[in-house]
Amino acid sequence: MSTYTATLTWTRGDQAFSDGKYSRGHDIAFDAGFSIPGSSSPHVVRPPLSREDAADPEELFVAALSSCHMLFFLDFARKAGFVVDAYVDKAEGVLAKGADGRMQMTQVRLNPQVAWSGDKAPTEEELRELHHTAHEACFIANSFKGDVAIAGGEAH
Repeated sequence: MSTYTATLTWTRGDQAFSDGKYSRGHDIAFDAGFSIPGSSSPHVVRPPLSREDAADPEELFVAALSSCHMLFFLDFARKAGFVVDAYVDKAEGVLAKGADGRMQMTQVRLNPQVAWSGDKAPTEEELRELHHTAHEACFIANSFKGDVAIAGGEAH
């Protein structure tokens, strides 16, 4: 078992609170000693009460799933004897009403573009298998109830 931490800090300052017109901006600090600005999504709480220049929970969720998939993909590609030069994923997440009527992340679509070098590149079938294996191993994907689709691969 491993434990991971993030420290969120929000302060009201001199803003009123009871009228709901307070900033949703906050700081997210990680145990590695760095922090990023966080906020509610501007799609959920309109600016200026949310920050457009900050990461929102939905974006962080999509980024976590994409990062987890990529890290496993890179390791499995290496073990299969392939050389990856670059990996770019413009991942997208969908926030919608779930079957129970509550808002939830219902789908994440990964759109990985991989640049290869070396003596061999994977066939389409080997590429699909690398993505499938990475998806099956990804801790975040294993924790998600919604669908994960991988462009050029099968939906999971």
